[in-house]
Amino acid sequence: MLKNWGAAITCAAALCLVTGTAAAQPGSQVGLPGTVGADVRLKLERDGTLSVTEVVNVPEGRTARRVVPLRIAVSDTRDRVFQVGDAAVEGKGTATATADDLTIDLAAGTSTVTYSVVGTVAQIGDSLELRWQPASGWDTALDSVKVSVITPDAPKSVNCLAGTPGTVKPCTTAELGDGRGVRATEIGLPAGERIDVAVGLQDGAAPANARVEETSGLAAAFALTPLSGAVLGGLAVLLLGGVLLLWYLRGRDSRAMAGEVGPVNVLVSDAAGHVAFASPDGVLPGQVGTVVDEHVDVVDVTATIVDLAVRNYVWIEEVDGLDWRFVRRNPADPSLSGYERAVYAAILPDGVDAVRLSELRSRRIDLATVRDELYADVVAKNWFVRRPDAERSLWWWAGIALTLVGVGATVLLALITGPALFGLVVVVAGVALALGARSMPARTKRGSALLEHVRGLRGYLVSVTPNDIPEADREMVFSRSLPYAVVLGETERWLGAFAGGQAGLYWFGEAEQGGDLRRFAHRFPTFLGAVDGVLAQAGHLRSLRG
Repeated sequence: MLKNWGAAITCAAALCLVTGTAAAQPGSQVGLPGTVGADVRLKLERDGTLSVTEVVNVPEGRTARRVVPLRIAVSDTRDRVFQVGDAAVEGKGTATATADDLTIDLAAGTSTVTYSVVGTVAQIGDSLELRWQPASGWDTALDSVKVSVITPDAPKSVNCLAGTPGTVKPCTTAELGDGRGVRATEIGLPAGERIDVAVGLQDGAAPANARVEETSGLAAAFALTPLSGAVLGGLAVLLLGGVLLLWYLRGRDSRAMAGEVGPVNVLVSDAAGHVAFASPDGVLPGQVGTVVDEHVDVVDVTATIVDLAVRNYVWIEEVDGLDWRFVRRNPADPSLSGYERAVYAAILPDGVDAVRLSELRSRRIDLATVRDELYADVVAKNWFVRRPDAERSLWWWAGIALTLVGVGATVLLALITGPALFGLVVVVAGVALALGARSMPARTKRGSALLEHVRGLRGYLVSVTPNDIPEADREMVFSRSLPYAVVLGETERWLGAFAGGQAGLYWFGEAEQGGDLRRFAHRFPTFLGAVDGVLAQAGHLRSLRG
């Protein structure tokens, strides 16, 4: 009898010991038969990455799922965003991470879940804080959760909350451990509730890497995230690369072979030894300007008027020292190009044999036909594939259309709080295409060869001297070269080189006194400026002066 009482007392004592031990060590329930428990170990690395290890026990016949939110609202319009990587499960289960959440599915038994988290360290005022929810989103109640945190330096503080989101209920226990540790425990965590741990860190313990994103409004639509930044960069490369590809395929000059260019022989001699000027490829002054800069400019027409005078279609004379008169010498015959006939008709239309420059100013001549004929002429000569103005216009309007599409997409995406930055990339590509339209006209091989010849022609204009030309041929060579000097901007040098040697010109004079080449060299730039002004006033052409 006494022996039985002794056994009972021993049994009672043992039961009390077990009960007391369980009460003193709340976390010891993890892994006990019939319970769901979790032992979560957090380690903050020096680079700011949080390494997480979760040891979870699921009783036989049961499963457990945890969905960890990676976007946590910090205000009505802002989310704290975390990024999870290297998720894995040792045991029976799977772990899958997306941009919005981490999903853990576990079967019965003890499983070890590991993953890393970026975005847990934030600068809060003057303080550095580590924050993570080591237990959240479980679809089953946890009998016990034990949390331990290791930081690079000794932690300054710990705050552990357990319950529904927004609760201020503290965990069962939470304390700073010795050295670099933090320990927290929660007994009984219902399904759907969470544990939120915030640890105060020493300055410099780890770099702040918290990321906050706007969730509504314009700020959210234009927010730059790693994902949107990567897509944005790819879209920018695609669109801007497309603009460059268009230029490569459509706007690039065809390269002329060295044999197609050859030397430039501007001065040619006949059998009698006379020297004459010959333009390369038979190019006319107005055509030179259009081939070089791909535009019909005022100076192209001015040089053409001078060339018509040099070739005896028009006589130019200075009147009263303040005005100039154009006098018909020969009619515009079929040997003239279409644009030359248009220039001739603009200054001396049918029935008009003489006109003053001042009268042209008041008449406001129409140069639209001149422009169209000159563009058509450089295409007919096979110097361009298509009219340069039409090519520029095509791609300019294409750029404007793409820009408008981008603006519309930006507005629409902003209204639906989508990635509106994508629309802005389309806008930038459209603007780039519109601005690049000026580079789209493409010269043919013949046009590229002519461009090289024009460079040789410019070299001739800046280097030749009267001594290089027989005296009997100087007036003609000077006159025939002058329109090309005008269109290539070498007028001053050309006049200065030849002004001292001749007494007059066969195509230019003064109404009341004999011709004087020195006076001509002084007055001719004034004449050019006056003609340019009248032509610019007429419109339709680009002016390169002033």
